[in-house]
Amino acid sequence: MRSAPAGREEQAATEERELAILEEFMPEPLSEDESRRSSTTRSPRWAPPSMADLGRVMADVMPQIAGRADGSTVSQIVREKLA
Repeated sequence: MRSAPAGREEQAATEERELAILEEFMPEPLSEDESRRSSTTRSPRWAPPSMADLGRVMADVMPQIAGRADGSTVSQIVREKLA
């Protein structure tokens, strides 16, 4: 347990326990490689995407990885792939 300033060790311990409980129910985060693979999957509904299709690609990708990867990281990966 981390040391809490101003004698707040009890509150810090409570928050550490709460965090452990929350982490138990959170989905396993994607690795960077998994995020890259997920973000390069494209929809068969349309032709190879361009930068103009960023919104559509993100709309297809985000539901697949919701809660498991940071949206800004995925957006950066998608932008790299579309460039």
